[in-house]
Amino acid sequence: MEELVIRDADVVDGSGEPSYRADVVVDGGRIVSIVKEAAAAGCQRPKAMRELDAEGLVLSPGFIDMHAHSDLALLRDPDHSAKAAQGVTLEVLGQDGLSYAPVDDRTLAEVRRAISGWNGHGDDVDFDWRSVGEYLDRLDGGIAVNAAYLIPQGTVRALVVGWEDREATPTELDRMRQVVAEGLEQGAVGLSSGLTYTPGMYAKDAELTELCRVVASYGGYYCPHHRSYGAGALEAYAEMVALTREAGCALHLAHATMNFGVNKGRAPELLALLDDALDSGADISLDTYPYTPGSTTLAALLPSWAGEGGPKELLRRLADEESAERIRYDLEVAGSDGCHGVPVDWDTVEVSGVGDAALAGYVGRRLDGWDTARRLLLADRLGTTVLQHVGHEENVRAIMRHRVHTGGSDGILQGSKPHPRAYGTFPHYLGHYVRELGVLSLEECVAHLTARPAARLRLPDRGRVREGYRADLVLFDPATVAAGSTYDAPRALPTGIPYVLVDGRFVIEDGRRTDVLAGRAVRRTP
Repeated sequence: MEELVIRDADVVDGSGEPSYRADVVVDGGRIVSIVKEAAAAGCQRPKAMRELDAEGLVLSPGFIDMHAHSDLALLRDPDHSAKAAQGVTLEVLGQDGLSYAPVDDRTLAEVRRAISGWNGHGDDVDFDWRSVGEYLDRLDGGIAVNAAYLIPQGTVRALVVGWEDREATPTELDRMRQVVAEGLEQGAVGLSSGLTYTPGMYAKDAELTELCRVVASYGGYYCPHHRSYGAGALEAYAEMVALTREAGCALHLAHATMNFGVNKGRAPELLALLDDALDSGADISLDTYPYTPGSTTLAALLPSWAGEGGPKELLRRLADEESAERIRYDLEVAGSDGCHGVPVDWDTVEVSGVGDAALAGYVGRRLDGWDTARRLLLADRLGTTVLQHVGHEENVRAIMRHRVHTGGSDGILQGSKPHPRAYGTFPHYLGHYVRELGVLSLEECVAHLTARPAARLRLPDRGRVREGYRADLVLFDPATVAAGSTYDAPRALPTGIPYVLVDGRFVIEDGRRTDVLAGRAVRRTP
């Protein structure tokens, strides 16, 4: 007898087609049968060891978070309700060109310092890996939800070239190509970049193109946080489209927003650029989160020259009066490349988290100028995270309607007042933008969050409610599903998602997290 039958569910299967009523049978971690309209037809209904009455609930594939920063959180926090309670059953890690594999001892120490604002210092994690394959093996030990991994181009550059602002030598470029190939062979699904973060932003297009050629040869995709989301954003998008077409590589645009005052109302221009490329044969997708503010580290706003040489050199320059004044000028007058070419408006920068508990009084405050920002960067050793209130609602809505859109939280779980997107992205799509505003139909939205990302990841048995597919499933109430998280209470869990299954096992049951760790590394499909 099969393990589980979910009775009388309204199935939204990820295809975008209308929902239907069915009994869905799960066994051995897979969907083994779907009996449509079983009760109405009066047919023999499937039996199982456990029966779950899903009357009034929607059954959909598990949601895929195409842009996650849970690289250490999945290891340190077995509960991981931040994502499991949203119905997320797969996260894509290694984002924005900086993560923890592949590394050597030197590079690991530097990266840990550079992105401590994203993931914490990692003092509570045993870094017993160095390669991509070893990191994926560590995930296979049991995690809350599944995880795929992108090779972080900035980390690769730090490993081979260092943190210097210069072109790679031919020998170094060959080595970077080799490192990327090794990571793909070990199971990575593609390559990410953070082209407003050091040291990845020091790479010229020719270098990135060569790395993308390697990615293309393995059937992976390139996921850039491109060179600007502010001044010159459209040019930055066009650069990535041209670069990947030259390399013959699939492109997935990370958190594809149009932010800052210079881009208010300009989403249609971005979408027209993408449509032209798609219509001429480009392979492009994108992800967004359904909120207007962004979130990053405070140090990320600084000009690229200030970070040359790595985190220690950045701290040295911040402590030096002459260098600090030059940084201030670039930030407040010229427009730092770290701040997307736009002079920083300190009133839009809100502290969301600090690494040093003694600095907790800054959390929730808007910064009042460079002097305060500088003191905080030095005292917190670059560990400060911030929200930037620079987005535009009309742009958010326009982009989420696009034919290649997928959902990505960009969720930073670090800090005492993180962005609510970390805990609320997927129910916020379903509750606010589907039920309340009608920006997307329920069937369209589920397709954006499930089948489309599964197709980008080339996963042949995920992203649909279909016989033979993996039983990564979500049951939610379409009348009540909503994000609980707010800017004032960012860690509140969602409502209206009583059941979540990973590999056919309940990780959320009756609205509560179980102790099941059914997640594993999801490796690239050849």
